Amino acid sequence: MISNKIENIIVKFLTNQASASELTALELWIQDSENKALFDEFVKINYAIEYNMKEFDSHKIISKLSEAFAREKKERKLKKLRKVIYYSAAAVVLGILTMGYFYRTSFFQQPAVVPVIVNNTINKGTDKAILTLEDGSVVTLEKDKVYKKDNVVSNGKELVYNKNQGKSELVYNYLTIPRGGQFQIKLADGTKVWLNSESKLKFPVAFAEGSVREVELIYGEAFFDVSPSSEHKGAKFKVLNKNQEVEVLGTEFNIKAYKDEDKIYTTLVEGKVAVSGFNSKKYMVPNQQTIINLKNGAMTINPIDAYNEVLWTKGIFSFKSKNLKEIMTVMSRWYDVQVVFQNAELEKVKFNGVLSKNDNIKEILTIIKKTNFINDYEIKDQKIIIK
Repeated sequence: MISNKIENIIVKFLTNQASASELTALELWIQDSENKALFDEFVKINYAIEYNMKEFDSHKIISKLSEAFAREKKERKLKKLRKVIYYSAAAVVLGILTMGYFYRTSFFQQPAVVPVIVNNTINKGTDKAILTLEDGSVVTLEKDKVYKKDNVVSNGKELVYNKNQGKSELVYNYLTIPRGGQFQIKLADGTKVWLNSESKLKFPVAFAEGSVREVELIYGEAFFDVSPSSEHKGAKFKVLNKNQEVEVLGTEFNIKAYKDEDKIYTTLVEGKVAVSGFNSKKYMVPNQQTIINLKNGAMTINPIDAYNEVLWTKGIFSFKSKNLKEIMTVMSRWYDVQVVFQNAELEKVKFNGVLSKNDNIKEILTIIKKTNFINDYEIKDQKIIIK
């Protein structure tokens, strides 16, 4: 079984984010034949395209990895190392994502089609948010922009509130993440929250001492690393939403509750939580996910790879058995674009893949196009048309 630490390094390697020390650790680990087999299986299962992988050549992937290590030892210079790892990792990911393409086109030759790109102004997402204070005033938070006022400070990536002063009167602020944005916040009790694109959180400036600590995820997606109740005189922590309530004692979990989706997903990474909604209540353990169907109120609980579900907080898109519509929904929020499918059947095509949130949208679309399941794409202003 692969440890979370090694799994994290493998994912970083595949997305061109592994440091020199991490690569060294991976090199030592993969020298063991059993570990090499685990590496082979992990990449094959998690990061190959599900429908296209008729063949899987693990030797090529491990060869690329070996080349990167060999060049690291030879050059011993960080700049050169980063360049080597960049091209090696890119080759590995592209190889994984396009093997099925070459398999298919060896039988079905098709003329190359050049994508139509008109006035392409699509940019990747960045750190940005809107802070609404208790008096209704609005503060724009942006990458590399410092903000300070009273008990709160921001470095352009994270908003930090001073340690809880135990005030009896609750005063609320709101943090809104627009499409194409992301941001982090450290609440007054020490709880850390990562907010994804198109999300909104309501929270108190300070929590009342001894009372239940409550915040509200009004909509969107957020990952919570909750300060334990033992540090707050036993006070529980709750995350409210108009359709559910999550109660915790100290844990890490993810909630996805977007306005335009008919399901709410709660994924537990560590600890224990109780999820309530529509007259149902379920207790979760790590690597479980509850799904509330907003159409009929049904609540289900399923086993899941929680680590894979929260990779977005580390700057990684991880898609495991996701259809193209789900993938494009995620992309539309991060790149702030509209996606249209000319053929509705394409929405159902499923993929496994891992990509960096720093990738250009054209690079991602080109990779998908090489799978041979879409014929073409067109970019026009802030709209992507899948053909």
